Amino acid sequence: MKAGRNKTIDTPLSEGKAYLDCCITVTQKQQDLEDIINKTILGDMLCVCPLLPPESVDLIIADPPYNLTKSFDKTKFNKKTVDEYEEYTRQWMRAVKPLLKKDGSIYICCDWKTSLIVGTVIEEFFQVRNRITWQREKGRGASANWKNSMEDIWFATNSSDYKFHLDNVKIRKKVIAPYRVDGKPKDWQETENGNYRDTCPSNFWDDITVPFWSMPENTAHPAQKSEKLIAKIMLASSSEGDIVLDPFLGSGTTSVTAKKLGRNYIGIEKEAQYCVWTEQRLEMAEHDSTIQGYVNGVFWERNSLSEQNRKTQ
Repeated sequence: MKAGRNKTIDTPLSEGKAYLDCCITVTQKQQDLEDIINKTILGDMLCVCPLLPPESVDLIIADPPYNLTKSFDKTKFNKKTVDEYEEYTRQWMRAVKPLLKKDGSIYICCDWKTSLIVGTVIEEFFQVRNRITWQREKGRGASANWKNSMEDIWFATNSSDYKFHLDNVKIRKKVIAPYRVDGKPKDWQETENGNYRDTCPSNFWDDITVPFWSMPENTAHPAQKSEKLIAKIMLASSSEGDIVLDPFLGSGTTSVTAKKLGRNYIGIEKEAQYCVWTEQRLEMAEHDSTIQGYVNGVFWERNSLSEQNRKTQ
């Protein structure tokens, strides 16, 4: 039995038939997106991607298995040699490359060690723009090493013509020592509930909360990314109505975030259990479009939003 505040989504496959029935399989070449848009595709991305229409998606967010031995429901990913993982990375990038529009972008999640491999291979297919490092906080301590609490996200584009909506991803931070010119705020806002500045985001993100048991978005997936993390990517590199593809969908964070932000989505996931949780979360998003830490079109600095809420209560 779960504790009363435990909101983890862990509906077993045996009880999720209605959700699984919402998913589709793709076994034939698709001439357009009509039958696959805003769908969860049950299947292996290496088999599905060649069947999808070329140059049809605006943004790809990929979270492939890191080079670790790890179980994903009925599938076990075994750690590979560096050469083997490099070829695996090249194989799936080769599969998604034709699907991206000329002005499209791709973001690839990885840990610090696989980042060395991904960063090399990605330059064979795309134009690298940046490497984001984000602090996930979770992670076991180590007696003879530094605690591993950082992950990377590589940002690349298909060409030099691409979208980047800077104003959509600025971070609202508290102003500790407000600076004035002629008595007026200089680059900050004065409000009844505090002084704030909207700042340009860097490629180090320290305001992400990894989903945990009391958060409605949390699932029993072993490597789930947060909606806030994906929202930053989506708001920066896509527009409303654009099509976002996640070829390693997992428990559905990309699809759910796309739905909440007015984007279209295509998600590919090989595990039926995770497809059930995806569809369950998509159903929940019909009634709750909130994203933790993102309020009224603004990303708030960690802990500052709760302080703001206390002041207004």
